[in-house]
Amino acid sequence: MSQHWSIGADANDPQRLAAFWAEALDYVIDPDDCSAESATVLDPEDIRPAIGFLRVPESKSAKNRFHIDIRMAGEPPWDWAARALLIRGRVDALVALGGTEVREEHYTDERGSVLGHVVMLDPEGNEFCVA
Repeated sequence: MSQHWSIGADANDPQRLAAFWAEALDYVIDPDDCSAESATVLDPEDIRPAIGFLRVPESKSAKNRFHIDIRMAGEPPWDWAARALLIRGRVDALVALGGTEVREEHYTDERGSVLGHVVMLDPEGNEFCVA
């Protein structure tokens, strides 16, 4: 049997990050853990792991060694043009929520260059990808 687990994240503003990630992942904010010092987001279907944000005094200072990938298109095989529209649509929505687009990464194969993923930053500068 697999273990239950969650992700813990440091934050300067737990509520802001919780609000961003709740929208980004279609999660909900846990009403039982939302204070000045912490906030947690939950999968409303209770399938995927929770993410807890804990207030810390220091700011992010280096690249993440672990990050979240938001997978918009499911599993292959993909309609690459439709997949690119899903990715770009989600990137635009996340920018409107306070995220920052860093760069697009393209894959090259027999079809030529296709959008692989977009590297982004959340409101506190944590890297993640939309694929």
